[in-house]
Amino acid sequence: MAALKGNVLLITIDQWRADCLGVLGHPAVVTPNLDRLAREGAVFTQHYAQSAPCGPSRASLHTGLYAMTHRSILNGTPLDDRFTNIAREARSLGFDPVLFGYTDTSPDPRILEADDPRLLSYEGLLPGYRAVLDMPEAAAPWHEWLSEQGYDVVEGESMQRPVDDSVASPAVYRAEHSEAAFLTGEVLRYLDEIEDEPFFIHATYIRPHPPFVAPAPYNTLVDPADVPMPVGLGTVAEEGAVSPILADALRADWIRAPESEEEIRQMRATYYGMLAEVDAQVGRLLDALRERPDWAQTLVIITADHGEELGDHHLTGKLGFYDASYRIPCIIRDPRTEADSARGQLISEFTENIDLMPTILEWLGAAVPSQCSGASLLSLVRGVTPDEWRDCVFWEWDFRDPVGRYPERRLGIPFDKSGMAVIRDAAGKYVHFAGMPALFFDLSTDPDGLVNRIDDPAYALTVLGYAQRMLTWRLEHAERTLTGYLICPLGAVDRRAN
Repeated sequence: MAALKGNVLLITIDQWRADCLGVLGHPAVVTPNLDRLAREGAVFTQHYAQSAPCGPSRASLHTGLYAMTHRSILNGTPLDDRFTNIAREARSLGFDPVLFGYTDTSPDPRILEADDPRLLSYEGLLPGYRAVLDMPEAAAPWHEWLSEQGYDVVEGESMQRPVDDSVASPAVYRAEHSEAAFLTGEVLRYLDEIEDEPFFIHATYIRPHPPFVAPAPYNTLVDPADVPMPVGLGTVAEEGAVSPILADALRADWIRAPESEEEIRQMRATYYGMLAEVDAQVGRLLDALRERPDWAQTLVIITADHGEELGDHHLTGKLGFYDASYRIPCIIRDPRTEADSARGQLISEFTENIDLMPTILEWLGAAVPSQCSGASLLSLVRGVTPDEWRDCVFWEWDFRDPVGRYPERRLGIPFDKSGMAVIRDAAGKYVHFAGMPALFFDLSTDPDGLVNRIDDPAYALTVLGYAQRMLTWRLEHAERTLTGYLICPLGAVDRRAN
């Protein structure tokens, strides 16, 4: 086997909004370590996830496929085992791809016995990775470590909770004992153990995913008075009138944002504090890597699985069609000299999380599987925009409910019509529902997407154009693994291999 060509560190920060990066000029976030990496590499300012929540989005990130192809559309929808992924490809190159955290991959039940315990949780391991630290949301290894540090850990009770009910109460653990600190420590331990061996590491930080609680001093790091207020229409009722799916979501206490300005500001300040704590731990990891002799051969990619509404449009969490749930940060640090002239650049081309698998494989000198719909970002990182680059992005959100049958009960929508797709470019956003009226927002005059223009006759031809582009996209990116082959007298000819 040929010598491995460098190291890879892929980091995801859960529920991280695109605007929450100091280098982009945010007035309240504190991210000095991520900002430093941004200056050493490139920041993609129009980068988008392909789905939400965690499982579907991570399936796209790891396979290079849109959700319409991989169809792992919910937390708990199996990922078809026939698809390859970045971990499998890295393993085929000779790496031992290791995971610290979680991938939220639901296994294909067709390759398992009916009583296999892996079928009891959606928080499975992506095939190809070896879990050095398997830490799904319950975070049992972290809780065990906290017990060793002297904390009173009660079985079945999360340690992600505040000391008391006071405003901005700190978490019950100290910052040096946070979940992010524990995970970082385990990555550093692994790096010490492997010494100078090549590595492929995927580290997943769960914060700033809720619950919104931060350890001291991060719980009061950001003054609520300094945070920007959310965007949206004046009232919950006005927002709900935009779409039936939005109206129903806003009835849920766990989705609807707080109504008072004080609560909203505090929620945002706490979220920014949580991000600052993760930034400190990512910085701790990167500083250790910078001391290693192989730092000059290490590709670093940091992104998110999806964003967070954080009060925008009166919402919290990740759902629907607004940018806050899907537009996410992406920082790529290419250590090679080809990227030297472009370090510190802000790249405004439209990019997607499905581009990361092709990017890593090209950097490693490997072929990109024909299944991938994404495109490598290496040229952009090195200051060159390809002649043909996308002028828009796509994402999908599925809200079907195989167990509770939510769409049928609450919205009167059939199971297989419980989904939507979005095409978004610099000028507009078209949202197509399988079982509800479509939406269109003129982003050139309404950048926050407040006014639905779908029924405005003046936009009829514009809407038609977006709908046609969406249909073209679906035709172009339909499952393609074998579409390049032809069985003929010449044998099995693969067009994509030429």
